[in-house]
Amino acid sequence: MSAEREHFSSKLGFILAAAGSAVGIGNLVGFPVAAAKNGGGAFLFIYALFVIIICLPVMMAEMAVGRHTNKDPLGAYSKISENDSKWKLAGWLGVITPFMIGVFYLVITVWIFGYLFSAVTGDLALLADPNTFGQFVTSSKLFIYMAIVSAITGFILMSGVKEGIEKAAKILMPALFLLLVLLVIYVLTLDNALAGVSFYVLPDFSKITGSVVSGALSQAFFSLSLGMGILVTYGSYMSKKQDIADSSKLVALTDTGVAFFAGLLILPAIFSFDPNVNTSELSESSISLIFVLLPKIFLSLQTDIGYVGASAVASIFFLLVFFAAITSLVSIIEVPNSAIMGEKNLSRKKSLSTLAVMVVLLSVAATMSFGMSDFFTSFVNYAGADKSLFDVIYDVFYDTILPLNGLLICLFVSIRWKKANFNNELMEGAAPGKHKFLLKYSDFALSTIIPILLTLIFIDTVARKFFGLNLVF
Repeated sequence: MSAEREHFSSKLGFILAAAGSAVGIGNLVGFPVAAAKNGGGAFLFIYALFVIIICLPVMMAEMAVGRHTNKDPLGAYSKISENDSKWKLAGWLGVITPFMIGVFYLVITVWIFGYLFSAVTGDLALLADPNTFGQFVTSSKLFIYMAIVSAITGFILMSGVKEGIEKAAKILMPALFLLLVLLVIYVLTLDNALAGVSFYVLPDFSKITGSVVSGALSQAFFSLSLGMGILVTYGSYMSKKQDIADSSKLVALTDTGVAFFAGLLILPAIFSFDPNVNTSELSESSISLIFVLLPKIFLSLQTDIGYVGASAVASIFFLLVFFAAITSLVSIIEVPNSAIMGEKNLSRKKSLSTLAVMVVLLSVAATMSFGMSDFFTSFVNYAGADKSLFDVIYDVFYDTILPLNGLLICLFVSIRWKKANFNNELMEGAAPGKHKFLLKYSDFALSTIIPILLTLIFIDTVARKFFGLNLVF
């Protein structure tokens, strides 16, 4: 029999857990370069604007639905719609999506752990070798690392909401912030670092195009874990005494702040490493930056601080990214876990055991899609290219289904749940009359602006990813 549903013990615990779900690999590495290549300060301004006018209302909608129903996405859609089959399908998408995202996220977290282990054990020269990553992703050691990462994730989740997710967030998130600040302070002391800062923050409006605006919106939406069902699930663990609007603002501010400070780490490091860097050739891929470029930068530091010092800096960086990856992975897996517990009336232990088998098996297959297995490496062909199983999972669930899930939650709140019910839930825990303008704007945006933008993003993504066409942006 399933246990009584847990709740976060404090507002701080919820904020750190929700921020942990939002702060991920893309924040720390992909975002800074995307900003630098697409107008610097101009991109940052557009990104911040989208966080406020688009992401904040969606965040509040997801949290409100979760807290009102006290359920995961599947249970929440079913309860409010009274088991309407159309909306129940949306609920299933809200559970299957994070499950599949958890598969590829586990693979990447395993890579990060492997590089962390190598940095700590003094293999920095090996990591900086351009051939290492290609060899690493086909190494049998990955399965040992996967067992360790799975055990860490499973331990946190098995401990429950208060003793697992919340306690881990209260330890890992402050540690992440501290490590980030320490690395930023150090990097800013390097030669030519300020050139990287200038390139990062000074606006260049000539680079702003429709595709850049679309990219900023997508980055903001994905960065805050919207459409993954995480905030619905975490909302179900919120107390009625908590102010949803204030909590949403703090989560958004924390996530955006980490992304911004990450830029003060990554770009100055790149410019210090190569003062004549051609920024147009920088890859926006988090994978390329973490596992190919940054190890070279860390190794180059040994001329100033010695090999041990350079290895220590690299170790701190990979520990920072590992903390970000683990907090996100825990949040992602908790969504299908919560659904299984609710739908099958299982205990947390039985639910997680079932889920672990499915996630690990699929993750093993995804791991083998980088050359270990021809079948998984050339899994399908679309948009004129062979795609691995890993590519398919990423393209379908992360790039395509996430904006669709965001669209569905907007339509669900405005059409099925109704604005009055949404507003009543938002006012639970808030002072009378507070957030008056925000509520009015959210009611308007969730039924007009946001669904239109998310529909365009979804259509463009499908056309671009699977047919090689750019229809909208």
